[in-house]
Amino acid sequence: MQGLKRKLVYVTLFELIAVGLTSTALSLISERPFFYAGVAAVSSSVIALVWNLIYNTGFEYWEARQTTKGRSLRRRLVHAVGFEAGLVVLLVPLFAYLLGLTLWEAFVYDLGLMLFFMVYTFSFNLVFDRVFGLPASALPTPAAQPEATMRA
Repeated sequence: MQGLKRKLVYVTLFELIAVGLTSTALSLISERPFFYAGVAAVSSSVIALVWNLIYNTGFEYWEARQTTKGRSLRRRLVHAVGFEAGLVVLLVPLFAYLLGLTLWEAFVYDLGLMLFFMVYTFSFNLVFDRVFGLPASALPTPAAQPEATMRA
C-alpha cells in the first residue's frame, strides 16, 4: 500500500488508538472529568492528524532524497522525536485551556504524554511497516539489470 491511501490508513489507525489512550491518561493525570479529557483528546487528535499528514509528507520528501534507503533505528528515532516536538508546540496551549492548567502544568503533563507517545509512535510505525510494508520513499532502488546478452 502506497501514497495517500497508506497515509490515511496510517493516521486513522494511529489516532483512533491514541484518542482512547489519551482520554484515559489525561483524565487520570489532571483529575478532571473524563468529558474534558475526551474533548482535549479529540481536539488534540484532529490537530495531530493534520500535523501527521504534513509532517510525514515532509519527512518522506526528505527521506526520498537520501542516499541511504530503508528505515534504520536512527531514522525511526529522528522521525518520532521530530513529530512529537511539533505536537508539543501545538498542544500545550490547548491542554492548558481545556484542562484549566497553567502553561507550565500543561507542558509538564505533555512531557509525560510525549515520552509515552514517542514509544507509541516508534512501536506503531514498526508494526505498521511490518504489516503494510515500507513506503516507496524507504524502499531500496532496484539494481540496474544487466542487459541480456544474445548467444550466437
